[in-house]
Amino acid sequence: MQLNKAEQTALLQPLSNDARILYILGLKPTADESSGLSLVLNYKSLLSILNAKEDKFTLGRQVNSLIKELLSVGLVNFQNEVELNHSFNGKTLVLPLITMKVDEYSKLHLNWHTMHLDWLPNQKLISDLAKLVGIIDYDYSTTELGDFIAYWLGRPESQFSEYQWTQRFVFNLKKMRLAHGFKSVQKVGQQIVQTKAGIVADENAKNLVAKYSKTNS
Repeated sequence: MQLNKAEQTALLQPLSNDARILYILGLKPTADESSGLSLVLNYKSLLSILNAKEDKFTLGRQVNSLIKELLSVGLVNFQNEVELNHSFNGKTLVLPLITMKVDEYSKLHLNWHTMHLDWLPNQKLISDLAKLVGIIDYDYSTTELGDFIAYWLGRPESQFSEYQWTQRFVFNLKKMRLAHGFKSVQKVGQQIVQTKAGIVADENAKNLVAKYSKTNS
């Protein structure tokens, strides 16, 4: 098992050694290298890896805490939306960095900064992450970008890498696409997407056309 440059850089961010062990020995070896998908999380097997000579970890929430550390530096994502205060047992993770070329995104982990007015997400990374987390429509509006920037400008203590800023933006897009009441949209499966150019008649309009067509015939 070999760690690529992007993984090595992320693992050098502020993390506990236990979180690093969980990634290197518990998640990475069984993850699919083409999709980045992990096996479903099994607390029992992960606890056995974390506990070497002593039972330092005994509870699922302790494993959750380590996974949240890995989430914070972009080493893992959840395949589907989850409640972070609920059990992760049986859930599936995505290890996005293992699918990347050695030098493709490593530099994005080195550039840490607070949010600023001129920030723009990395377009190639948006495309790759959107596919990994299942976003159908990842085109974004200036309003969506502005709302994101405005939110984080109000939290000047938050400092993330360029990779993590784009990752957060992608998660925000996914949340918006799944939100009820999202305007100018159509539904594809269970996901809300922006409508593209063209006019889509709703049922009321269709019924009115049918009614007056019959009247005039």
